Amino acid sequence: MLTLVTGATGQVGRGLVPRLLAQAGPDERVRVLVRDENRAAAYADLGAEVTVGDLRDTDALGRAVAGADAVVNVAAAFRGVPEEEALAVNRDAALELGRAAVAAGVRRFVQVSTGLVYGAGRARPHVEDDDSVPGGDLWGAYPQSKAAAERALLSDAAFAPLDVRVGRLAFVYGDGDPHLARSVSRLADWPAAKRFHLVHVADVALGLTRLLYAPGATGRVYNIADDTAVTALDIHGILGVGLHEEAHTRTDPDPWYGVLSTDRIRRELGFRPLYPTVWTARDAGAL
Repeated sequence: MLTLVTGATGQVGRGLVPRLLAQAGPDERVRVLVRDENRAAAYADLGAEVTVGDLRDTDALGRAVAGADAVVNVAAAFRGVPEEEALAVNRDAALELGRAAVAAGVRRFVQVSTGLVYGAGRARPHVEDDDSVPGGDLWGAYPQSKAAAERALLSDAAFAPLDVRVGRLAFVYGDGDPHLARSVSRLADWPAAKRFHLVHVADVALGLTRLLYAPGATGRVYNIADDTAVTALDIHGILGVGLHEEAHTRTDPDPWYGVLSTDRIRRELGFRPLYPTVWTARDAGAL
């Protein structure tokens, strides 16, 4: 089995690729698609095949999927990028990758998405069968483009030959990723009691590995998150940053926004996070 991973040098890819290589059996290989070959040198040392190219280059996609049995599409554009770039990478390039995979005879396609696709809250944790309802503090081109890619990959007849699975990630943190610390400026405008879900990058790798290898998961969508939603106050405390006094008097108009149910991935795939809470990760020195 040959598995292609896109987005291999990003934070999620850096957690996933070494895990796949470490667990690979004698007949299993891992290939990565990267724009800078030097950034994949460590993967090559571990035994990965390296293909150089851009996700938006159809010729590069053809080379990357040639001979592959499975694809894990981790690549994403989301931190401060223009709307047109988010759409070009998260939607258009993902679908072009899907078309290249079909043409190459790839059997399995794992699309990495985000829990933000749910949009506005439902007065309960979001479950995988919920529709996307645009809205909420973090709605924008990133979740919009990811939702569009999901819908096409799961329902467009052009992708019917693929065994598509989707992993919707909570807010990813851990192992030196500055994403959590950089979020403080935005969280400062939230009520202190506002909750949202996190997931450690090691648990993202664990969840995506389950999606990749699980039998009988064709067409299924899975939330990947830790066990406990945290508050804006919690995050400020963990990072040692003070919270404005007015945050304690603000009310939350959508208290279930960003809170995900993990019942499906726990029951169907046996997922149990290595870091059940952000406090566990902090105490383990894994922030």
